[in-house]
Amino acid sequence: MRRQPQNSPRFFLLALCLLAPDRLAAQPQSIFTEASLPVFELHSGFWINLHHTLYHEARQRTAPGPREATADRASAPTTKTAPAAKVPLTAAEQKAWDEAVGYYSGNYANKDLLFTTELIELKDQLGYFEDCDELSGRKRKFCDAGLPPRLTQILEAVAPVYRAHFWPEHDQANRRWILRVAPLVREQGVGLSERLADIYQTRWPHEKIRVDVVAYANWTGAYTTVDPLRVTISSLDQRNQGPQALEVLFHEGSHGIAEAVQTAIIRECRQRDKPIPRDLWHALVFYTTGEVIRTVLASSSATQGDKGGSVPGNGYSAYAVREGLYQRGWKNYLDLLQRFWQPYLDGKASFDDAIARMVSAL
Repeated sequence: MRRQPQNSPRFFLLALCLLAPDRLAAQPQSIFTEASLPVFELHSGFWINLHHTLYHEARQRTAPGPREATADRASAPTTKTAPAAKVPLTAAEQKAWDEAVGYYSGNYANKDLLFTTELIELKDQLGYFEDCDELSGRKRKFCDAGLPPRLTQILEAVAPVYRAHFWPEHDQANRRWILRVAPLVREQGVGLSERLADIYQTRWPHEKIRVDVVAYANWTGAYTTVDPLRVTISSLDQRNQGPQALEVLFHEGSHGIAEAVQTAIIRECRQRDKPIPRDLWHALVFYTTGEVIRTVLASSSATQGDKGGSVPGNGYSAYAVREGLYQRGWKNYLDLLQRFWQPYLDGKASFDDAIARMVSAL
């Protein structure tokens, strides 16, 4: 978190926002960044949260498929107007909100946050301007985000509605999530990053990975984009809470260093004239992160849980097991990973041998 002198106006504004966010509805959004941690830099940014909230609402209104609807319901209820408004919107506010959601429905709702270049670039650009309370540069030229004029108009028009009715609650949820996961990252971050980099025979990124904490992410609850490497994770999704948050963070971060695994699998398949298995590399990343986190927690004296208590590592359930990923098409992969990849994690086999044996057994 950026430190400010206690007698500075900014510190006073932040304190008021935490204690009485409704009073600050008309003020520029406060900034919360936890930059003192190793490995990751955690952000709660206004514009990225607004963007994801509008995208989430637009997806809900355009009737997503059963799989996505089920995943979204796990993190937030479906809404027909603005989500979770404690005070009814005025007619003018509702009009601005509906126009914004309508714009997202017509332009973005049918596109994927993870695979659509347009949405990736928009997300990254909004992150660069989290310090600004505008995007057009009318008041301050350096706050011109360079977005399409209509999108800039939409976001600036709906920003007061989001800031007054939803942002205080979303920001506080983000901050709570950051403050709960921070001790885990501070205690285990360096060791985990070094261990995972060693497994994937590479180096962890030198620069800290930016993590944008948002109320709503995508249907999986978190996703990672590259060039630049950035993680987006939902603070409200139940799958991302407690010590499991540490696994989600490092699983997402591992997307930036696991290319060697995918390359090795493809190489072995071509050499053996076998079809390249869909998602084997991703199942391997899930398995690896879960095993590494479980081992680290088991060796740790105590880990802060949801209520500040101790969570023994030997009772930890990895994300893929807990969420039933292996039962939804990866059961064969789990067998391969346990038979051939686990010995590599245990130091009883080489990387190349483990990959070759897995591919041979496909």
